[in-house]
Amino acid sequence: MRARSLAAATGSFAVAALTLAAVPAQAAGADAAQLSVLHGVPGLTVDVWVNGERTLDDFTPGTLAGPLDLPAGTYTVAITAADAADASSPAIGPVDLALEAGGNYTAAAHLDTAGEPTATLFTNDTSPTAAGQGRLTVRHVAAAPAVDVLAGGQPVISNLTNPNEQTLDLPAGTVAASVVAAGTTEPVLLGPADVPVTEGTNTIVYAWGSATASPSTLALATQVVDGLHSAPSGVQAGQLGLVDDTRTQPWLLGAGAFAVLAAAVLAVTRRTSAATVTGDR
Repeated sequence: MRARSLAAATGSFAVAALTLAAVPAQAAGADAAQLSVLHGVPGLTVDVWVNGERTLDDFTPGTLAGPLDLPAGTYTVAITAADAADASSPAIGPVDLALEAGGNYTAAAHLDTAGEPTATLFTNDTSPTAAGQGRLTVRHVAAAPAVDVLAGGQPVISNLTNPNEQTLDLPAGTVAASVVAAGTTEPVLLGPADVPVTEGTNTIVYAWGSATASPSTLALATQVVDGLHSAPSGVQAGQLGLVDDTRTQPWLLGAGAFAVLAAAVLAVTRRTSAATVTGDR
């Protein structure tokens, strides 16, 4: 697994816009890439423009969308304030971005450790898992210092920093996980949450939001990438934290329409911390 930081503010939401690019309905296939998007910047609603056309209106925080099959190519994207008349005065961009064929990606628009908007493009691990095992990936995309992930009160992932990830292959089952400041066990900053680890899937958990906001906006989002015993494909599992509603939203994609299902899958108890830690239409 690799994570590539897209450091400039110009790119902070441009990567996310790729999911909304106008693409032909026949894009699926060996030459297509799969891309999902997490909007993990609290309090910021935007419009996304692709090749001069508004493709997403009022994209809200906490939304996890995709996956979409996109053909390889370059997309010109721009981000404006919500309900802008056109893309002539973008807040971010326009930027030309290339998309490679055959990959499975998640673009996370989020806050960096200092609380500034940024984006990270993650490559989802779709390598086969052993029989009876599933994969658990934890990604730190919150404005917060390093964290540990506890299972059964013991750290199973240690010193995870923004914008990095750690991955475990585990026997299929349920992991009761909590997020705490690195080197501690209390207070619990996120969780405890029961995370299902399913055979042949990669369950990806994101810690997003801000630990320094008052009140804290820390939250969890989940994604499941299926098909790790065969050809990989991704499905959205849901999102949690501050966003606790289940809804289906349409996405206008040029010639065709895709339906994206967002379903809540975890019950998260969030606790506010003093100064630590660490989705569509």
